[in-house]
Amino acid sequence: MEDQEMQLKVKRVTDKFTESMYVLANEPSVALYRLQEHVRRSLPQLAQHKTDMQSWEEQSQGAIYSVEYACSAVKSMTNSILYFKSIEALLRQTIHLKDQMSASQGRSDVSVSSSPIASQPIPPPPPPSSSSS
Repeated sequence: MEDQEMQLKVKRVTDKFTESMYVLANEPSVALYRLQEHVRRSLPQLAQHKTDMQSWEEQSQGAIYSVEYACSAVKSMTNSILYFKSIEALLRQTIHLKDQMSASQGRSDVSVSSSPIASQPIPPPPPPSSSSS
């Protein structure tokens, strides 16, 4: 009987010892130590990733600004078609008036060359008066 009691006592002691070891192995401070190890190993990589991402963000913001500026320039160019059409119409009108003036001057040169005044040179126009006071 003594043997059974001894075995029971040994079993209780070993169970208590096993339970104590299990509690110690899973104690919060051990978990915190493991967490600290993990953070210490992964933090430099995370910091490098953060700086890389910030650099990429700055480059992206610059590219986005450039694209937006180019888009606004293209939009303003498409809006300027009205001005170009107006300029084209004015140029056509000017060319037409110049042709009319050339044609009328050609007719007047023929009639003026037959008059005696046509052989005299035309004096240059007087210089503009500089009244700056």
